[in-house]
Amino acid sequence: MSLARPCRRVAAALCLAALLTVAGCGSGDDSAGSGADGRTQLTVLAAASLTDVFAKAGAAYEKEHPDVRVRFSFAGSQDLAAQVRQGAPADALVTADLPTMRGLRGETGPMTTIARNRLVIAVGEGNPHRVRGLRDLADTDLKVVLAAPEVPVGRYSEAVLDGQHVSVKPVSQEPSVRAVLSKVTLGEADAGIVYVTDAATAKDSVDTVAIPDAQNAIAIYPAAPLSSSRHEARAASFVRWLTSPTAQKMLREAGFQRP
Repeated sequence: MSLARPCRRVAAALCLAALLTVAGCGSGDDSAGSGADGRTQLTVLAAASLTDVFAKAGAAYEKEHPDVRVRFSFAGSQDLAAQVRQGAPADALVTADLPTMRGLRGETGPMTTIARNRLVIAVGEGNPHRVRGLRDLADTDLKVVLAAPEVPVGRYSEAVLDGQHVSVKPVSQEPSVRAVLSKVTLGEADAGIVYVTDAATAKDSVDTVAIPDAQNAIAIYPAAPLSSSRHEARAASFVRWLTSPTAQKMLREAGFQRP
């Protein structure tokens, strides 16, 4: 029997363990199953733009379901999809676009849209370079950072720029929206295109320039249980809960739009 598949699964498990962020309390087996406290542990792979709101949502879910513990691994959607394909032990997936989720047919259960988002231009505090819109990003004296084209926010950014016939030469292409925001926050870039919700998490460090609706793109967030989950029914229940009034209220407060 070939050892290739087991080796890939071991590598994926190690990668996931390194990225795993805990939402909840207690300790237990990171790989899946039940923790030392006997609660069912669900591991959810989620788009980086959901980091802050899902930390709160996970705590709320655990309060309503005291027999379940939720842990999240946040990364760019393309990296999460790679983890699923490599057999990383997880129970549910939430991406920031439909193509990434649809590319995992056979690996997931039914898909549910839980939220939508829009783009905004993030600039340094006080907007020192006086960026007024997408066309200003073509200025070669401006250090612009974008997400890589394989990242959902990178594809959305390309679409809005192409739609306005704006050519931008980014100083770097980042693996996630949080990485783009970090570059602007740290002053390593003058401007970057991020989601409205991510910019809101750094409102004390960056300013924003709105992109008109007619020029903007709508990001769709689908969620689905993973077919390889050891707790597929529980995972499906969590996905359904993300459309509940409690979860939707948290998403609205974080700036996400209705599904």
